[in-house]
Amino acid sequence: MATMPTLFVSHGGPDIVIKDTPARHYLETVSNLVPRPKAIMVMSAHFETHGVTVVTDPKPEMIYDFRGFPAELYEMVYPAPGAPALAERVLSLLEDAGLSPARIGKRGYDHGTWTPMKLAFPDADIPIVQVSIDPNRDAAWHYAVGNALSPLREEGVLLVGSGHITHNLRAFFSTMRQGMAVDPELPGKVRAFTQWFAQKLAANDTQALLDWKRQAPFPADNHPTDEHLMPIFFAYGAAGASPRAERVHDSVDHGFFANDSYLFH
Repeated sequence: MATMPTLFVSHGGPDIVIKDTPARHYLETVSNLVPRPKAIMVMSAHFETHGVTVVTDPKPEMIYDFRGFPAELYEMVYPAPGAPALAERVLSLLEDAGLSPARIGKRGYDHGTWTPMKLAFPDADIPIVQVSIDPNRDAAWHYAVGNALSPLREEGVLLVGSGHITHNLRAFFSTMRQGMAVDPELPGKVRAFTQWFAQKLAANDTQALLDWKRQAPFPADNHPTDEHLMPIFFAYGAAGASPRAERVHDSVDHGFFANDSYLFH
């Protein structure tokens, strides 16, 4: 069985599944970029807990964790099964790493999971296990969670971090919903931030990456809160020592909402 890469995706808004955007069309190609997985494990920025929690639900339902979007989104379903046996394996690996995981027996797919998976694997025939972020923990902790689960790559499991390379919702709501002009300096700050990540990932500069809040340019302008960036550290850590980072997508919406995606080999 081929060793699986790991994947970080910027999952976009819930309406990414119906909008004609480069980010949507990229996600529709993901199944062509990786070997077919036996199962998928997703760490979504929209699943927040204290510590790390693993979902053991055999048949997750839908979570429509958004408001004010087109009605058709609230009718969509993504009926991929859960994978309780894999969830137990995940719990065991996290226990062995001293990360004291919790379990939850019933939890649906939030839009950080179902929207990118619906585009990437539309047949919904690959089992999915969900793992939480902890918004109060730093990049190094999420990297360690990913690293603990790296052995699953040898077992045909695709490990996915679903967040966003930039996530300034304050700017989004002020410009898109209130009609205010975007800060003319923001697009440049976004470019500087995403290019810094691209360079540090290409160089495997783990020390700098885990210290992103001090070393990356304009961190607060790109992430007023940290939670949507944490899945990239999970995916990076899950790829093991010295992975090769491949920036497989890098479109930008509205001039300041970057959609970078990375494969780690």
